Amino acid sequence: MSTPASLTLTARHNPSAAEARRGIIRVHPEVLTALSLREWDAVSITGARVTAAVVAATEASAPTGVALLDEIAFSNAGVRENSAVVLAPVEVQGASRVVVSGSALATQSITESTLRRALLGKVLSVGDAVSLLPRDLGPELAATEATRALARSVGITWTTELLTVTATEPGPPAGGPASTPVSVQTNTAVLWSTTAGEVPPLVDRTGPGSPRIPGALGMVSESDSRPRPAAAPSPVREPAREPEIPVRPVSELVGVDSQITKLTEWLTITLDEPEVLRTLGATPRLGVLVTGPAGGGKATFVRSVCASRTLVTIDGPTVGATEANTRLRTVADAVARTRAAAGVLLITDVDALLPAEPEPVAALILDELRSGIADGRIALIATTAEPVRLDARLRDPSLCDRELVIGLPDAATRARLLSAILSNVPTDGDLDLTSVASRTPGFVAGDLAALAREAALRAATRASAEKSAPSLRTEDLVGALDVIRPVSRSDSPEVALGSITLADVGDMVETKQALTEAVLWPLQHPDTFARLGVDPPRGVLLFGPPGCGKTFVVRALAASGQLSVHTVKGAELMDKWVGSSEKAVRDLFARARESAPSLIFLDEVDALAPRRGQSTDSGVGDRVVAALLTELDGVEPLQDVVVLGATNRPDLIDPALLRPGRLERLVFVPPPDADARGDILRATGRDVPLDGVDLDELAGDLEGYSAADCSALLREAALSAMRRDIDAAAVTVADVEEARKRVRPSLDPAQVADLKAYAERRLD
Repeated sequence: MSTPASLTLTARHNPSAAEARRGIIRVHPEVLTALSLREWDAVSITGARVTAAVVAATEASAPTGVALLDEIAFSNAGVRENSAVVLAPVEVQGASRVVVSGSALATQSITESTLRRALLGKVLSVGDAVSLLPRDLGPELAATEATRALARSVGITWTTELLTVTATEPGPPAGGPASTPVSVQTNTAVLWSTTAGEVPPLVDRTGPGSPRIPGALGMVSESDSRPRPAAAPSPVREPAREPEIPVRPVSELVGVDSQITKLTEWLTITLDEPEVLRTLGATPRLGVLVTGPAGGGKATFVRSVCASRTLVTIDGPTVGATEANTRLRTVADAVARTRAAAGVLLITDVDALLPAEPEPVAALILDELRSGIADGRIALIATTAEPVRLDARLRDPSLCDRELVIGLPDAATRARLLSAILSNVPTDGDLDLTSVASRTPGFVAGDLAALAREAALRAATRASAEKSAPSLRTEDLVGALDVIRPVSRSDSPEVALGSITLADVGDMVETKQALTEAVLWPLQHPDTFARLGVDPPRGVLLFGPPGCGKTFVVRALAASGQLSVHTVKGAELMDKWVGSSEKAVRDLFARARESAPSLIFLDEVDALAPRRGQSTDSGVGDRVVAALLTELDGVEPLQDVVVLGATNRPDLIDPALLRPGRLERLVFVPPPDADARGDILRATGRDVPLDGVDLDELAGDLEGYSAADCSALLREAALSAMRRDIDAAAVTVADVEEARKRVRPSLDPAQVADLKAYAERRLD
């Protein structure tokens, strides 16, 4: 196992007041590159103790060996200014639950919902100090609502309040580091702790006669006189009022016209005209499950449609994090309040309240919901981004027997969403939103809002530097795409794109044509496929000798920006635990479907799908192959998802994977000939100053060199020039000849001959 990269830097204080106490550190862009990090990724900071934070880039003119930390980061790392700190990439999981402690004023005044908004996007470890100042930089939710709620709750003191992280879920693994970091997500339950470090039950958080806990946490009815176990006395506080969530008019919702019509009709007939249903012998009962990707606007959609009705909301992650009795009392109270007003009960992220592996109390909660909607006095609407993790009993005909899907927006819808988001933003000329929308596959409304915020940050930086009025440009939105990553691709490694496109790839005519037909044509000309009555190809297999550009051409394809790319090395999906590898395959294809149109790139696919019956891994390989075959050509067809595999050992792949309907297009990537080598040398050396070097002549003399060898030759020639003279201005013929002594051809003639014979057998 390789050791993750790390760098030792000098810790300096960040002078920016706008970034103080917000959980952000800044380093030079070269440091990000050296650590293989993108801006707004998480990074571990090792000083006297280990902590973590979100990392961003400084100006290119800043010192490379300096890390800019705020006072909280200094404290969490246990170092002083000018001390050495070690930075390294760190894997951060989204927290299902975070428990913090704070002052009496804060704990009595700030609701858990507001607390979550304030900490959204921050990276936390147990024992860290954290401020209430929202992280309002980078690709996260806007902090305006959190700022207003905090100012209303505790006044100006919220800006100086410091909290301590006392517990997280998931916590540190057994025997692992005690400071395993987590990030606060939109579905994270952020809770206050008591002085004992435990989360009090909800009954302890409400005073007698409190009408409700804002944020729809519910309360215990005054008539509830059941005996309770004795508990240690705890201070009683008045519940804080949650600020009203702004409701968008239905007219401003984009791309959900049919869903609006359906839900409006269902609510009208069930709640306003129940006698019509009774006359027809039907029960006026309504339970709706709204599904769709995270950030797609499910809750916003429901609030808009129900704007004229009483809407009681249960926050699934927050309530799901409480103890069992509290969960049941919360749901019962919410049902009672909804029935009293003849309104709608909304449960957001219901999978957190009713997970697929439920506790015994789940049956009681479902009974409470079932009895609540049985007489048609109320309607139940639940939202989830992960229906597979939801208790299947919620889909019972007596509960949520109807489903609405908020799908991914297409390019035209994304352009309309961007137009709505930027409607009041000053612009420098007309924005080319159509072009930006075509480069954002897999983006939902929340992702586009994050894109707009990042673009605004760039525009503000430019306006500040130029001392001009702030205005947004198309290039600000395009530049923001380098930072913003949609939620649907958050678990997949990014493909290194660079600035190449298919047009920049030398030679490889057949390869580029096959990829264009299989991947780009279905996106650019879907009407043609429909008119001719055929389905586009589902998969392509690139095979050829190592170093001939298979992965390179995939990067060029991804750089077109018209599809999201999910990449995985074959061996990465293998796991020794039964069922884990198959689940990884299913999750991979599920993410691809959620971010369609998309491309799944399986590098070294021979390691993932070897011939069945020949493995010695207790059948793991055979089960993975079966899972792949099912996903590629199973009951659930792939829509707008193309699978691309690459290998230099096609003979080792299970033959079932190569039949039509699966990886049906086999494309041989041959070693480059003289003309192709010339194109490769020119593309690689376009920024290399050459003195007297004839690339065409050189290419003709490089028989047996792969594309990677040609690139390595020019790099070595540049190094030879530096050895000759560190101030050398150009690479000479002598430098190239010296490099040829060090860089030898890597192609194996026997392997090339075998691959050509395989291609002739399969392609003739």
